[in-house]
Amino acid sequence: MTGDVVWGLDIGGTKCALAVGDRAGNTLGRWQVDTADYPAWDALVEALLDKAQGAPKPVAVGVSCGGPLDARRGLILSPPNLPGWDEVPITKWLTQRLHVPAYLQNDANACALAEWRYGAGRGVEHMVFLTFGTGMGAGLILNGRLYEGASGMAGEVGHMRLAQDGPVGYGKAGSFEGFCSGGGIKQLARMQMGRDLSARELVKLAEAGDQDAVDVLTHSAEYLGRGLAVIIDLFNPERIVIGSIYARSGKWFEETMWNVIKKEALALSYDAVAIVPAQLGDRIGDVAALTTAWNGLEEGI
Repeated sequence: MTGDVVWGLDIGGTKCALAVGDRAGNTLGRWQVDTADYPAWDALVEALLDKAQGAPKPVAVGVSCGGPLDARRGLILSPPNLPGWDEVPITKWLTQRLHVPAYLQNDANACALAEWRYGAGRGVEHMVFLTFGTGMGAGLILNGRLYEGASGMAGEVGHMRLAQDGPVGYGKAGSFEGFCSGGGIKQLARMQMGRDLSARELVKLAEAGDQDAVDVLTHSAEYLGRGLAVIIDLFNPERIVIGSIYARSGKWFEETMWNVIKKEALALSYDAVAIVPAQLGDRIGDVAALTTAWNGLEEGI
């Protein structure tokens, strides 16, 4: 099977991509379309398949998509950034179209599998991946396998309430996502500075010596530490891999984050964990979708 390849569909609200990859994590081809150009989901997927004509036939297809979704039944369930994608039977459609098995994962789980197999989580049995991007979600690798929970909802850490009040994330004021996400940090900037600033803009200001910007990032870092302390006590992971904002700007979070963890978590647990930035960078969407296919084949699901 060394010559086999899989295809991966990375579905997002702005763009969707189809990648071809091998078992070593190499991307052998890639095609992309703008999501808004296609009013119907099947027309979009068909357009990507048309672009991939001539690519090596896959042994499986993986799909990575933001939730909500039902991975076991292969259904995409009306994600807020994908209007019209209601009860989409994506794996059944792909299997009928391509005559190979197809597998679906939410983007946090898919990225966890990608970083575990090919990125910052290589070589460990117990890993937690945190998105820390537009939102805050987690993918859990426990005992060397993806853990999905009874209804596929494991890892929704962004919904945890960390304070009685605060910025709103995941529909809940004071949530982990409220304090630690792109949208949440923007709310913190508005609350503390009276300005609409993205995380990227805040980091630039902090690097230029703006103390107000530093204070906003420090506030987020405090709650990152609180959320991580809960995760560390609950799962006792060897490694926590954090993407997006932390991967780009971890130096503004790390010291405060660890200070809080050491106050809040059990020493035996925090001594056992390394907290590191994600490694796959801009490739993670493609690799996540491809890894979903490999994982599905190996798990026999």
